[in-house]
Amino acid sequence: MDFEIPENLRIMQDTIRRFVNQDLEPISQKVEEEDHMPEEIVQQMRELGLFGLSIPEEYGGLGIGTLGECLVYEELSKTNAAFRSRIGTSNGIGSMGILFDGTEEQKQKYLPRIASGEWTSCFALSEPEAGSDAGNIKMTADRDGDSFVLNGLKHFITNGDVADIATVIALTDKEKKTRGGITAFVVEKGTPGFSVGTIERKMGLRGSHTCELIFDNCRVAVEQVIGGAPLIGQGFKTAMSVLDKGRLTLGASALGAAQKLLDLSIEYAKQRVQFGKPIAQFQSVGNMLADMATEIYAARQMLYHAAWLRDQDKKVIREASMVKLFCTEMACRVVDNAVQIFGGMGYMKDFPVERFYRDLRLYRLYEGTSEIQRLVIARELTKD
Repeated sequence: MDFEIPENLRIMQDTIRRFVNQDLEPISQKVEEEDHMPEEIVQQMRELGLFGLSIPEEYGGLGIGTLGECLVYEELSKTNAAFRSRIGTSNGIGSMGILFDGTEEQKQKYLPRIASGEWTSCFALSEPEAGSDAGNIKMTADRDGDSFVLNGLKHFITNGDVADIATVIALTDKEKKTRGGITAFVVEKGTPGFSVGTIERKMGLRGSHTCELIFDNCRVAVEQVIGGAPLIGQGFKTAMSVLDKGRLTLGASALGAAQKLLDLSIEYAKQRVQFGKPIAQFQSVGNMLADMATEIYAARQMLYHAAWLRDQDKKVIREASMVKLFCTEMACRVVDNAVQIFGGMGYMKDFPVERFYRDLRLYRLYEGTSEIQRLVIARELTKD
């Protein structure tokens, strides 16, 4: 077994590491406090090609593969989580439906603009009554000649306020629902009847906005169905097909944050003196550091292997859910230990540990909760 990371990916990893240390980390607290990401930083992300990591070179992206993406997200997540979130939907659920199932015309029209960062994409599936139960969506898309008329509300949509296009999942046949009654559309910003509603106030992930999207008699052409007319009613399959990679990259994000927290904890434990010696010399603190490092090591092997499998065109439904479950739960255990090691300082907003504590709690919820991951894993284990 070869555990070496290819040279081209190592170069990319080093580039992102420098970008994080030199450009992102110095403003991470400012982004947190102002709940805003400077446009000049977004432009630097465009220049680095970060909006096109997952998009093939033929459509203007870098096409670095799943392992490459995971390495990038791992590095980006060692600072404010908003930076990773800003590029996440464009590389994942916001664009992959077009890449997997779109017509060639749709790919040519949208993917180069997403890859360059000219356009940001988002994914509009969740609704007030459709979260983990994604098949329970209520938003409708009624056929009217050569068009569909969309009506309904989407919520908890990451990057909804900055997105230029949205992959929108709507009900086209109330009887069939997930068995041929749900359709995926590409809806462009500025389409009449399509607007951004409330920007939610969240516990964490400040600098990355989560929004309502409102569709009020929003008319889109049949050509806006992802895959065109032949895929009318097949949108639930499109929606589910994009989740595996997202679960892997979110696992990578949790891993990167956990590694940063371990590094911060080691540094602090060696410097903080109590009872006449550094707290790193106390067995209770050493045990926490050892547990953190061991879980991070296990998570990294799991993640890299699953990403490699996907790059070999293997099915990774079970593995992706395992990665998402283990890495996000692991990161929450790590950050809890980090707060304990930092003591009162870990509870203060002047230290990044407090921000990580709030941000990481979300990782166990979105892209499928931990409970949903367990359901998926059990289903894959027991099916014939």
